[in-house]
Amino acid sequence: MPAKKRKRSALKRIRQTQRRTDMRTIGRSAARTAVRAAREAISKGGEAASEVISAAASALDKAAKRGSVHKNSARRRRSRIAKAAAKAKKKT
Repeated sequence: MPAKKRKRSALKRIRQTQRRTDMRTIGRSAARTAVRAAREAISKGGEAASEVISAAASALDKAAKRGSVHKNSARRRRSRIAKAAAKAKKKT
């Protein structure tokens, strides 16, 4: 089967979609990594946990702004991290 001809506008849309997909994947991955690091820091305890938690919150906000993660989902995850941090702080 011969290669399919595509209009210039279709090729542009393909490039745009690919670029958006890549950026959203990067943002989602960064947010997941930050959340994972925050959960580990909370479980270990210590002074550095608050910095890691704020970094996770920032990563979630950026991901939500880019559209990598839904706004409410990012807020929910931020809330759960903060709640876990408060609970861990209360125990010590």
